Amino acid sequence: MAKEGVIEVEGVVSEALPNTLFRVEISGGLIAGIDKPQLVLCHLSGRMRRNYIRIMPGDKVRIEMTPYDLTKGRISYRL
Repeated sequence: MAKEGVIEVEGVVSEALPNTLFRVEISGGLIAGIDKPQLVLCHLSGRMRRNYIRIMPGDKVRIEMTPYDLTKGRISYRL
């Protein structure tokens, strides 16, 4: 369940970076105005950190993004 005004999309983790940052690739057409695949820099949500959920490259994840900055997001769920 997302907050109001938050964009939720699904993507695939392409790269794991230091400090629980990840590059997630989302396919084109999921967000209005974006036609081709895009890389989004994401961090883990607090609940995933607290429960020690491991994220590896190749995992499908659900991310939340604000409509103001479509280049950053938060990983909220691992599928």
